[in-house]
Amino acid sequence: MSDHIKVTLPVKGMHCASCASIIERKLKKLEGVEECEVNLGIEKARIEYDPEKVDIERMNEVINPIGYSLITEESPKSDKQNHNHKHHENHSSENSHEGHDHLGANLSKEEKLKELKDQRKKVWIVMPITLLTFVLMMWEIFTSTGLKEILNLNLPAFPIEMGIYRSLIFIAATYVMFAIGMPFIKEVGIFIKHRVANMYTLVGIGTLTAYLFSAFVVLFPQVIKSLNLPDATYFDVTIVVIGFVTLGRYLETKSKLQTGEAIEKLMGLQAKMAVLSTKDLTKERIKQLENHGYHIHADLEINLSDVQVGDILIVKPGGKIPVDGIILEGNSSIDESMITGEPLPIDKKEGDHIVGGTVNKQGAFTFKATKVGSDTVLSQIIKMVEEAQGSKAHIQKLADQISSIFVPAVLIIAVITLIVWLTLGSYLLGFDQALSLGLLCFVGVLVIACPCALGLATPTAIVTGTGLGARNGILIKNAESLEKLHKVKTIVLDKTGTITEGKPVLDDIIVFPNKVFSKDRDEDFYLQILASIEKNSEHPIADAILEKSAEKDLDLFKVSNFKALEGRGVNGILVIEQTEVLFYAGNAKLAKDLNLDYDESLMNNLTSQGKTPIILIGGNDEKNLEILGIFSVSDKLKINAKSAVDMLRKLGLKVVMLTGDDIKTAKYIANQVGIDEVIANVLPQQKAEKINEIKSQSKDLVAMVGDGINDAPALASADVGIAMSTGTDIAIESAEVVLLKGDISKIYKAIKLSKITIRIIKQNLFWAFFYNILGIPIAAGLLYPFFGIILNPIFAGLAMAFSSVTVVSNSLRLRIMKL
Repeated sequence: MSDHIKVTLPVKGMHCASCASIIERKLKKLEGVEECEVNLGIEKARIEYDPEKVDIERMNEVINPIGYSLITEESPKSDKQNHNHKHHENHSSENSHEGHDHLGANLSKEEKLKELKDQRKKVWIVMPITLLTFVLMMWEIFTSTGLKEILNLNLPAFPIEMGIYRSLIFIAATYVMFAIGMPFIKEVGIFIKHRVANMYTLVGIGTLTAYLFSAFVVLFPQVIKSLNLPDATYFDVTIVVIGFVTLGRYLETKSKLQTGEAIEKLMGLQAKMAVLSTKDLTKERIKQLENHGYHIHADLEINLSDVQVGDILIVKPGGKIPVDGIILEGNSSIDESMITGEPLPIDKKEGDHIVGGTVNKQGAFTFKATKVGSDTVLSQIIKMVEEAQGSKAHIQKLADQISSIFVPAVLIIAVITLIVWLTLGSYLLGFDQALSLGLLCFVGVLVIACPCALGLATPTAIVTGTGLGARNGILIKNAESLEKLHKVKTIVLDKTGTITEGKPVLDDIIVFPNKVFSKDRDEDFYLQILASIEKNSEHPIADAILEKSAEKDLDLFKVSNFKALEGRGVNGILVIEQTEVLFYAGNAKLAKDLNLDYDESLMNNLTSQGKTPIILIGGNDEKNLEILGIFSVSDKLKINAKSAVDMLRKLGLKVVMLTGDDIKTAKYIANQVGIDEVIANVLPQQKAEKINEIKSQSKDLVAMVGDGINDAPALASADVGIAMSTGTDIAIESAEVVLLKGDISKIYKAIKLSKITIRIIKQNLFWAFFYNILGIPIAAGLLYPFFGIILNPIFAGLAMAFSSVTVVSNSLRLRIMKL
């Protein structure tokens, strides 16, 4: 028995939620396909198959005729990394996650941009025609049916002579139907040939039927007259439906284009080059490098892809760390905010692990590469974001679900209607009258079933709702996230940058009596000294100290003999009142190294409040040093954090804090804002796992709110990812909802917006189908035997128009609602 292969391949041709289920059904029927999961969000298919029974080419033979294809230009990527497409050869690990594997797109970015440009061009062409036609359609209906008089409207006569208007709208509808609406016509052909239907099938059948019947009326008026059929056209139906659905398709394509950008930006964090120490290279490694075109010399710069496990690499101040490793020589302060989400850099020394993509703030050091290629932490984050996006459950649009039943049902009803009239009607009324009434009813059923309002129901509400959100600083990326957000029961909040500002500030200055200065000095004097020393430091904590001194407008002393003490702090000499004084500023380790005692309870108290203590030490020489004061730097709560959490709890939501910070700091912050459940000391790769655990425990939808790169996998894993716009671009791209200005109180407003918009959409769908369901039996002639009533297609058109007006008006109510 052969081993199964698992591949994840891009799928081309998907455009609505039912496309994924169609592809799944078709592929699962193939012998040898064990499992198939198609994701519309990232437009990829995850397939497990037996290579001895089926291959990708055979799968494409099945789905190509219905408009889809699996892209196999790149080699299929095996989840087990132990098969290629035809031979059981090992894949090298570094090839398993090359750049193109992470784009999360079914087309290259260039192709998608071209597709978007083409659709934008269609929208610019069709929307003016659509809006003008809609206005004229309503005008003509009101003036020709007497509704103007009934409603006492001061409406002038229709401005165009009907013959000229009919000719002009015939030309316009022909262009719109066959130039703009060709994708829908193709869906009708696929439906006829392969019996698969989606939302666009419904649009295609309705618009094509309306167009063909109208064209027959215009081109063959004598036949219409002889058959005693009404002289009515429905070109306006064709134009309006295609126009609004085309707009919706453009907006959908635009949102899909953003799917892969989070992955691309994550990849952009990787260093492009690495500096290799060539001092102790083996002959074999030297030969490898020479074969790659390198001329061996000291501190050789090589491409990231040429780095191997075991290589000794050099990192200079301000440089990006190329791969994961262990420091061999030197100390430094490293900005790991992309991994930890915490604003303060981490001091590193010999033997400490470092992560590729993080930034070296101070000092040069050498390290040994322990993980390269797809094994690095950054690559794993990239992989997790991609997999989390791929594992999301598809929420089928209600319109798509109904269309799979509605389309064939309407066609069957229309055909049965015609048959009944031609058989039973001929027996009772005679063939001529039965044929006339049968055709009238056949067309009436198809026209009233045309999904004009259905095409408007979701797009108008989404466009209006997202507009309302934007005015309130809430960016909603797609209808699916809105649909899920209103069902969320648990909100998971990241700490740094979400609940807190994400920027270190100086908040405590504690000074002690000392013998260094002859008289007592105030806090500002010691801050002046500390700021003078820290001015030459590259450490981010220095920024908080300097910002506070600038705020107090303090003049800084001149510093000589400045030194950065790696992993401990800084020192230097200041001239104060014509006397040289030696000062140190740093952490507890620095104080211990200088054999100075400090108040451990005070230090513990500060750290338990999420603060980072800085000890200021001074003296006339190395032998006469004293602790002069302790300063603390912390990340402050956002002003409205507590009120925001209170509002979420009032909605009945469970609020959880998830952070990479230590449990003391996390609990202190949580207590301040009123959060009961805290999950701390969580690494980036664990954040996504924790979200999945919460999802499985609660059984309800879970939203994650964050702002850091480290939050990206969790944002993608959550049912709804919410990013603060003050955060990183990657977090924003990974999320489905973005809150402008980093305002945490907008979470409440976003949920409220979701509830209102979804309520409007459901109302719209009701009105969209209300006229259809009520009108189809009347259009079929059900009332004729009892009351002699036949629904003339013009009134079918009127019903459709009213359903459209109802839907649009209902959506526009969102504009005046307050969040």
